Amino acid sequence: MPNIMTRDAPLVDSHFHVFTTDMPLAKTAWHSPDHDASVEQCLETLDAHGVTFGVVAAASLYGTYNDYVRAALKTHRRLRATAMVDPNWDIYQLERMRDDGFVGLRLLWRPLDETPDLDADAYRRLLRRCADLGWHVHLTERPERMERTIKAIEAWGVNVVLDHIGLIDTSEGIDDPAFRAILDAIERGRTWVKLSAGFRFRQEGLAERCAAALVAAGGWERLVWGSDWPFAGFEDTVSYQDTIDALSRWVPDPQMRHAIGGRTPLKLYFT
Repeated sequence: MPNIMTRDAPLVDSHFHVFTTDMPLAKTAWHSPDHDASVEQCLETLDAHGVTFGVVAAASLYGTYNDYVRAALKTHRRLRATAMVDPNWDIYQLERMRDDGFVGLRLLWRPLDETPDLDADAYRRLLRRCADLGWHVHLTERPERMERTIKAIEAWGVNVVLDHIGLIDTSEGIDDPAFRAILDAIERGRTWVKLSAGFRFRQEGLAERCAAALVAAGGWERLVWGSDWPFAGFEDTVSYQDTIDALSRWVPDPQMRHAIGGRTPLKLYFT
């Protein structure tokens, strides 16, 4: 039986995915799951570990097919989600998504050699609508573009949430200008970072060093925790309990851990 979490442990899982194998994959999908990660399986996992609320991260595998997540949000009010959107969608579509429980849009730009121009008319409209809706941008970006992209989003008055400890998995690590840009963005007050998926770092010990620097910079108000369930590409090597144990290592102070696991994400995603 999994360990039931104590009262100072995470209450909100801020990053996981749900899908079924019959969903339409995008042509650019990097991975083809051979098993379901259904919302029912997900909620059973959350319940087994004492996690009350959750935020579904839009999966790039399915492009703008948000239908399955939308149905989950309408059925389970303990969930929120980010969405992959077409920048040309109008405000009426986005308002309906907000009303269904979507709280942000995802720009998953790390895989792209060339990113869209945030100064283009479509993206200027999209970011303004994002600000008007009270949404954040869930950003995954390459190190060399990180500072520029964060500042361009912030300029529209939109909050930014970064994946996976920033995922600056470079030889410079915490001294990389991109990681320093993340710390600066935290200080400016519009950027949050997810303590999640340390197992995706290739360099031994770097996730721990990055997490420690982030905890020192924004542990009380600018960090949230996520499991990255069902651990795409790492299904056979990572368990849900492993991700909880990682948080305990990264944030040894129980009061700060409670803020990162509960108070901060509740305020960010559910109010």
